[in-house]
Amino acid sequence: MTETTPCTPETPSAISALASPLEIPLCQLLASGANVRRIGSGASISELAEDIARRGLLQSLSVRPVTDEAGQETGQFAVQAGGRRLAALQKLSVEGRIAPDHPIPCLVKASGIEVEDSLAENMMRAGLHPLDQFRAFKALADDEGLSVEDIAARFFVTPQIVRQRLKLASASLVLLAAYAENEMTLDQLMAFCVTCDHARQEAIWEQIRHGYSREPYTIRRLLTEGAVKGNDRRVLFVGAEAYEAAGGIILRDLFSEDGGGWYQDVILLERLATEKLAGAAMEIRAEGWKWVETALQFPYGHLNGLTRLSSTPAEVTDEEQARYDAALAAYDTLSEEYEGVEELPYEIDERMADLEAIMASIDERPETFLTDEIGHAGVFLSIEDDGRLRIERGFIRPEDRTSLPPNSADGAARQGESAMSSAATDNQLGPGSEEDAEGVESHTRLSDRLVAELTAYRTIALREALADDPDTALLALTHALALKTFYRFAGADTCLEIDLRPTTLDTQAPDLGQSEIAARMEARQTRWAGMLPKDPGDLWATLVGFDPDSLAALFAWCVSTGLNALRLPHVRRTRELAHADHLADHLGLDMRRHWSATAKSYFGKVTKAQILSTVREVKGDAHAQMIDHLKKSDMAIEAERLVAGANWLPEPLRSSLDTAPPQMTLATDVLPPTKSDRVASEEDDHPVELPAFLREALPQSAAHAVAAE
Repeated sequence: MTETTPCTPETPSAISALASPLEIPLCQLLASGANVRRIGSGASISELAEDIARRGLLQSLSVRPVTDEAGQETGQFAVQAGGRRLAALQKLSVEGRIAPDHPIPCLVKASGIEVEDSLAENMMRAGLHPLDQFRAFKALADDEGLSVEDIAARFFVTPQIVRQRLKLASASLVLLAAYAENEMTLDQLMAFCVTCDHARQEAIWEQIRHGYSREPYTIRRLLTEGAVKGNDRRVLFVGAEAYEAAGGIILRDLFSEDGGGWYQDVILLERLATEKLAGAAMEIRAEGWKWVETALQFPYGHLNGLTRLSSTPAEVTDEEQARYDAALAAYDTLSEEYEGVEELPYEIDERMADLEAIMASIDERPETFLTDEIGHAGVFLSIEDDGRLRIERGFIRPEDRTSLPPNSADGAARQGESAMSSAATDNQLGPGSEEDAEGVESHTRLSDRLVAELTAYRTIALREALADDPDTALLALTHALALKTFYRFAGADTCLEIDLRPTTLDTQAPDLGQSEIAARMEARQTRWAGMLPKDPGDLWATLVGFDPDSLAALFAWCVSTGLNALRLPHVRRTRELAHADHLADHLGLDMRRHWSATAKSYFGKVTKAQILSTVREVKGDAHAQMIDHLKKSDMAIEAERLVAGANWLPEPLRSSLDTAPPQMTLATDVLPPTKSDRVASEEDDHPVELPAFLREALPQSAAHAVAAE
């Protein structure tokens, strides 16, 4: 048995180093210059003062007597450990909440190194484990009955922080044990708290705990599998209030932006959306339409074989025009100010969304149909990506077309193209048109600036295609001239500006000049300029000496420079753009050769919803969900990678050949053969003869090399 040596003055123990407790008046306490804490951290002095006033001083101050030069005690004490508590007490004294001589519990030390004591007091303390803090907050709520706001006020935190800590404390005990043993990170625990279902939490933890894919976003995706996200069209259409009132459950993520949460009861959500659509259909049917069809989302090609009634958009009032112009100016100013910024500030993003909504409300004004035609046509009702009601009025089924009033049959015949082509044209009308009526899922409306940029690329591609095809250039110009000659006020039925005022495209698409097609067009211009005289007085003689092929190629080039297929904000060019579509189809224009969707060209210029809609269209819902948690800049880069090689085009760059399936041609529709038809025919094996008036004016021998490329 080992003997214990008794403590004597000669063998001091650690106990003898303990200070003696003493209550000292506050006015006799001074801050010590030996306190090692120089940088503030933790609660502020004001918050600490409030806490001391509420619950008293929980820890005594460590002090030493202050001596004079002779080594005599002065009656004052320097606080070497507890400087922040002293400052808080002094603040309470200044405010008159405690007396200047209020007794303060202190531990008086007569020896030792002050700096060492101060350092030890701050370093030897053990921080509270986060889980202990979560459980303490839960105990205050459950056992003491304190509200979230009460707890937040007592510990000087926001109510949201209290809710987060209570949520973490309410997780499965299995998860909390894993977190306490460092098997799970705090971020992972927060991800698990997207649901309150402990069995589900534990099942997912067991599924991933021994794997490599344990990222928080993977946990959230697994826990919300089968639920509908808060930005889904059905959710936006029905609304959270109506869904919850019907007994629906929404999973909320208190620790990250959840986009409105996850809606668990999909069947309930779809029933509510269908019922709301049915109510809207009753109101639309009261307008006198023969039929109204509803669907949450119509399948591809649902308009195939239908024709469209003529309509007139409501006129824009002076007040609406002023509001539109003001909103457009403000939107453009913000776009220029924040151009190149990866992530817009929240308030700027909201402001731009409000401005877009103002412009959209004027752009999407209702159209007027003839009363005697409405009873023979119908309406499709569905839901837009952003949750708005999608109304497609005025479609005629083939069996109803013959029953149209005689005085309107011709008008319907002029609309006799398939609804796909009609809808694609309508969507290019610019402001005032309806949304696109393609069978492809309609996307959120693109900004006017981006539409102008995309159609600038399409215009230059059309110009190149026209310059390569003298036959079509001759046809297009002859068509434009015939309109001017034989049809009064019909000049808008061509996209050619036949006075040949070349429209500058660089202002709409700043990067256009760096593209390959722009370089090719510039090279052509330079080559032609080198072949023509510098003095315009000599031009006639030069052209007379051109061989027919060279003259035809120059003719095509000049015609191409006058082509304008731009869609600009609030510039209504309905018929011009319709002709540009016909010309693109005739030339077989394929914009996939000239443009591809990248983060720079497209995804960085549209909203997150539009990025996800594109990925969903190309790759499906699963891939869209993989990137829906990313920041805008990262999402754009990932979207570029996902759609690469898919040859996807946004609506302004598509032609009817890109989107429409084989369609039924009505007997009254007489369409000219396309260029591909003519190329395939045997007649195209022979040179196309120029009209006599051109053939006689040209020399029979070639004086110049053929300039056509």
